[in-house]
Amino acid sequence: MNLTLVDDIRRIPAHSWDALSGPAGLYLCHQWLAAQQDDPTAQVRYALVHDDGLLIAAVPLHVVDSEPNDLYRVHEVVPGRPPVRTLLAGARRGYLNAPLLHPALTPDRRREALHHLVTAVRSLAAAEQAQPWWLYVTDTAATELADVCGTEPVRLNEDARIPLPGSTFADYLAGLPSRRRVAIRRERRAFAEAGYELRTLRLSQCAEAVGALAAQLQARHGHPADPAFMTRLMRDQADGMADSGVVIAAFAEEHMVAFSLFYRHAGTLWLRSTGYDYAQLRGAHEYFNLVYYLPIEDAYAQGATALHLGMESLRAKTLRGAVTSPLWALEGS
Repeated sequence: MNLTLVDDIRRIPAHSWDALSGPAGLYLCHQWLAAQQDDPTAQVRYALVHDDGLLIAAVPLHVVDSEPNDLYRVHEVVPGRPPVRTLLAGARRGYLNAPLLHPALTPDRRREALHHLVTAVRSLAAAEQAQPWWLYVTDTAATELADVCGTEPVRLNEDARIPLPGSTFADYLAGLPSRRRVAIRRERRAFAEAGYELRTLRLSQCAEAVGALAAQLQARHGHPADPAFMTRLMRDQADGMADSGVVIAAFAEEHMVAFSLFYRHAGTLWLRSTGYDYAQLRGAHEYFNLVYYLPIEDAYAQGATALHLGMESLRAKTLRGAVTSPLWALEGS
């Protein structure tokens, strides 16, 4: 096995990278990482392990200069850790992470390839005088990394996704308890009766409106955000992701009052963002409809088999059929 480092994911064939990243999901796919690569708050390298010319393992390595997201500041999420220069191994956005390993590897070869990745993490961290960490690592990956790194995982949160059996929204409902089915039908009926106009848009068509509503959501949860900054983020995301982001939006009198932004990737619908003009809402369960029910309808229409929802609000998610799995932090030194 040969270990190399490159500084531009666009030099790595997308099909080779995505042969590894498929099970890991949107936030480790080639397109998403290429879209995030020029973020000025970190320097990124990619550790690659080849065997007979085939890419069998990989991991992005982010040497963080400044972290705008407090949920990616190690000292904010891992108890007892001081603020120090950090190298984040793997995904740096999306709260879902794993080392990328070829699915055809035998257990012994898998461990050997993972050892090479861990060596790359430690070597770059030492050269950059940074502390290496893996954040929001999936359950299985945390077990493998703990074995190779010799460090104990720290539980951070839980990841949630809703499996979508069958082929229609009715099939989704059928898998829920009867009381929950009644509640969902009531919430959907109230939303329909509120009289919103629903539109499905590309992110590039509505980046300014989406940015303004996302800023309102951030402020409501104690994270004030500049609408102009959020709009730039949305425009950059639309450009970087080849405008593949899909926006489901509710309009009242030609004014967008609520939206959800998601991506279709590897048979799953990935919820990325949501936002609301709280003063203009009509008390019609807008959040549940924009974040769960309308995306589930879209997922079925596209043949997807799951809706990925991520962290937080876990009770609301599990009540609507989500299954959860732990997310971990591991020190990489």
